[in-house]
Amino acid sequence: MRFDIRASSLPDPLKERLLALSDQRITKEGVVIIKAQTHRSQEKNKEEALQRLQEIVASVAVLPRVRRSTTPTRSSQRKRVDTKVRRGEVKSLRRKIAD
Repeated sequence: MRFDIRASSLPDPLKERLLALSDQRITKEGVVIIKAQTHRSQEKNKEEALQRLQEIVASVAVLPRVRRSTTPTRSSQRKRVDTKVRRGEVKSLRRKIAD
């Protein structure tokens, strides 16, 4: 089954996300090629190929959540500094002892 993304009636944002996918089934020209040959009848293979195409489009239709950076809590900042201080103490014990 071949599906031309650029010539389809999908919304433009979906087309862009489909073309941006790093899927080996999508050619450089923007054509999705799905090969289905598990069933003996041609109709069932077509249905399976169509179902796979729908899954690809559905996976792109869901927008990923936007990650918002947050400030670390005071306790996490304190823990980080404490571990750095402890690590520095361990390293200072490796030095030669002065007479």
